[in-house]
Amino acid sequence: MATYRTVRKLTLQEASYLAGLIDGEGTITLSRKERNAERTAVVSIANTELCLLEYPLEVIGAGRISSKKTLKANHSPSFTYQISGRQAVALIEQIAPFLRSYKRERALLILKDYVRLTLRNGRYTQIQLEERNKFVECFFADRANKNNPRGRVIF
Repeated sequence: MATYRTVRKLTLQEASYLAGLIDGEGTITLSRKERNAERTAVVSIANTELCLLEYPLEVIGAGRISSKKTLKANHSPSFTYQISGRQAVALIEQIAPFLRSYKRERALLILKDYVRLTLRNGRYTQIQLEERNKFVECFFADRANKNNPRGRVIF
């Protein structure tokens, strides 16, 4: 049986620093691991400095770092730290108060509805699937709403 890595309890300084990294260099999103799979919560940070990404891996205690393909000779090698699923939700719980960009609204949406609408076994009834799809739509509509310049989701 595989061991499940849990997210460490962060200090206020660690949580606020990570929130700044995510606001500036990162993403909070819902992503698919496979084409027809349901979307899962993902927090990622991309950068060309590997040591910058080793810090989140160390203090969070979960996630992984991968390298991106360098397509042209003049491109610098770049790396991505990524954490997903319930581990991402556990991280978001700790950093959400410190986020300042539209990512704060995304984080709050995930905290409000993601766990409730994401079944661990993936066996959704039609009603559950419709509610989950509505959540995903709202999640991605927050930045597209032109009448809402701050990117906030309005229900």
